[in-house]
Amino acid sequence: MSAAAWFKSRVGADRRLVRQSVDALPDGLWTKCPKCSEILFNKELEKNLRVCSKCGYHYRLSAWERIQITADEGTFKEIETGLVTLNPLNFPDYEAKIERDKAKTGLNDGMVVGLAEIGGHPVGLGVTDWFMGGSMGSVYGEKVARLFELATKKKLPVVMFTMSGGARMQEGILSLMQMAKTAAAVARHSKAGLPYIVVLTDPTTAGVHASFASLGDFIFAEPGALIGFAGARVAAQAGLIDRPANFQTAEFQLEHGMIDRILPRREIKPTIIKVLDFCMGKEVSSDAE
Repeated sequence: MSAAAWFKSRVGADRRLVRQSVDALPDGLWTKCPKCSEILFNKELEKNLRVCSKCGYHYRLSAWERIQITADEGTFKEIETGLVTLNPLNFPDYEAKIERDKAKTGLNDGMVVGLAEIGGHPVGLGVTDWFMGGSMGSVYGEKVARLFELATKKKLPVVMFTMSGGARMQEGILSLMQMAKTAAAVARHSKAGLPYIVVLTDPTTAGVHASFASLGDFIFAEPGALIGFAGARVAAQAGLIDRPANFQTAEFQLEHGMIDRILPRREIKPTIIKVLDFCMGKEVSSDAE
């Protein structure tokens, strides 16, 4: 056997051994990165805030995972917990889908709002979960509006993490009304001279992107996040051609001035704290970037 043939067979055997070793691991110990196919041990993935250590792929976070890494420990107090989604249009199977996602997420709907501290600053904090695709229905929109109204009354900045496929079709025009309602609440908060920080995560699209998500004074995004109004298939059907490869990504939005900065997950909280320090009058330390 030639040296080249021996080497090729040896490499193949080693790869099979690694594959067999990975397959032999108990379920729940490892995750395969959907972008680079790296095998990631879950404990290490959690330590890295659910970001692939090889390619930087950002996994989606649940609302409570996001709150845990954003709010100062023990400061988040949820509000508006009594709002419950109904089926005003008697849409078929809607109740069953709501119950399915309640069981899956432990939430009543896709938006969690409350009061918290970030870097010692009191804030209104809103975070989206992938409940029914992060879609915005009446309860979701009402929570956003009430958070801004409370923050305006208490003279607090608002920090919002968005993740949504858009307005919830099962509620029809009632879901589309949330776009105007949330935008109006943001406008009243802005008129009071209070800052609003938005972090767009994957994906932020359609009615949410076209309303309160794009109205921040400071708009940040996670790397690679899908951001835009219409999805790629809808855009193609509408006759939009010659789209660049990074169309409707955070990187495309940054290139065209639609967001202020792309922030890897570990940089989000420190950056929010710096913005709050600046806006709320706290002196920034001399070693700040």
